[in-house]
Amino acid sequence: MNRILPAKACYAALSAHDTRFDGRFFVGVSSTGIYCRPICRVKRPRAENCSYYISAAAAEAAGYRPCLKCRPELAPGLAPVDMTGRIARKAAAMIEEDCLSDSSIAQLADSLGVTDRHLRRIFSAEYGVSPVQYLQTRRLLLAKQLLTDTALSITDVAFSAGFGSLRRFNDLFKKRYKLNPRELRKSTDTGRDKNSNAFSLLLGYRPPYEWDTLLSFLSKRGIPGVEHVSDNAYHRTVIIKKGKTVYRGWISVSHVEKKTALSVTISCSLLPVLPKVVSRVRLLFDVNSDPLGIYEKIKTMNKISPGLSAPGIRLPGCFDPFEMGVRAVLGQQITVKAASTLASRLVLALGTKIDTPFEFLTHTFPAAEDIARLSLPIENQLGPLGITSARSRSIFALAEAMVNRSITLSQSSEIESEMQKLQALPGFGTWTVNYIAMRALAWPDAFPHTDYGIKKALPGMKETELLKLADTWRPWRAYAAINLWNSLEHKDGKGVEQ
Repeated sequence: MNRILPAKACYAALSAHDTRFDGRFFVGVSSTGIYCRPICRVKRPRAENCSYYISAAAAEAAGYRPCLKCRPELAPGLAPVDMTGRIARKAAAMIEEDCLSDSSIAQLADSLGVTDRHLRRIFSAEYGVSPVQYLQTRRLLLAKQLLTDTALSITDVAFSAGFGSLRRFNDLFKKRYKLNPRELRKSTDTGRDKNSNAFSLLLGYRPPYEWDTLLSFLSKRGIPGVEHVSDNAYHRTVIIKKGKTVYRGWISVSHVEKKTALSVTISCSLLPVLPKVVSRVRLLFDVNSDPLGIYEKIKTMNKISPGLSAPGIRLPGCFDPFEMGVRAVLGQQITVKAASTLASRLVLALGTKIDTPFEFLTHTFPAAEDIARLSLPIENQLGPLGITSARSRSIFALAEAMVNRSITLSQSSEIESEMQKLQALPGFGTWTVNYIAMRALAWPDAFPHTDYGIKKALPGMKETELLKLADTWRPWRAYAAINLWNSLEHKDGKGVEQ
């Protein structure tokens, strides 16, 4: 049996073909004698014919043979035999995150601890194309969207999408799409403002989308000066480092329901880090999820209270992992409002002022480097802001770990490994680690069961009873936690964190 998920949760993940669970378990089908990955697209087997294994080796030891369609040997598994698949998928995730806008395939391979040649070999086995071809496709698709949706110059489009030269962009675009970039621009020109200091992109999602619910969640937990919700839109300042250069700007995100998309307006100052901005917005607003598949599993919550779970609920991610980590530490055992107040003081004291079109966006959140370079003892620096000594030490420990990269909080991180490393930091207990896993690592099965708000939403339940109930919501317990928190907002309007 899988060490992470029970049988019912494994079957739910199998039914949804959720890629986040690929390699975390394998399913043996007794009626065929074959074992598959949870993402396999063959006809879904009956639940009673399925058994689950932590590795491909365990499935084979039980007498199953590998599926020829999904090829279990390519899964990003947990055992050494599956190491190559895991590396290939992590490489793809890193390419997706920023289109390698400030590094090369060789540098990517080095960061993964393998040779360039080995990465090409295992990547081709996993995806059917080389890393370069995969990267080119991501860059071309982003460039095509910029040409279609914005008034950016073709030169800006090329460099923003990660191409090193305009000539290379033009040649590859014509070769792949049989169309000159200028011809595409003319055919889609809708009178966009060429003099604006910002531009907008659409990010599609699978409907339904509980936009108002998500926006309310972000609004109540926003950091004054950094985040703000108004006019049915989310606004925030942005700070992203690329190489030795720090880029600052702002974004606004609104809902375009008729197009089943989010409209993301981005300041032109962020063009050099555009792929990273887009990737982080996707994570923050959970645009890649399968809402109906998730609802089918957690709709049993409505037996507790009618309307507790609704189709289209989203898992609020984060834009800045360090910011979210600090926010989690500040939120320990206090209300949402109190945590936001502490975060605001930290921003005013250590953040950087920035000019934006919005009077409510005034600062960028301090980076991990800003905290790590503060003089010690850290309590003397953060204590005057009302941050306790214990939380001050926790924030400093997180900052140091992220600066020296002993901890990496990103969509390409190994979930279990990073959670264990977070747990080893001073002051990082079960609630804090699960909250960070939920929002910074987008782990859909994270569940901060010690949270005060969750206990309040399920009154009278002992911890063992609560965990047993939560097991029925696997592998999407994080979405269930969001529903429970949202139910408190509807009851008394007072958000609570642990």
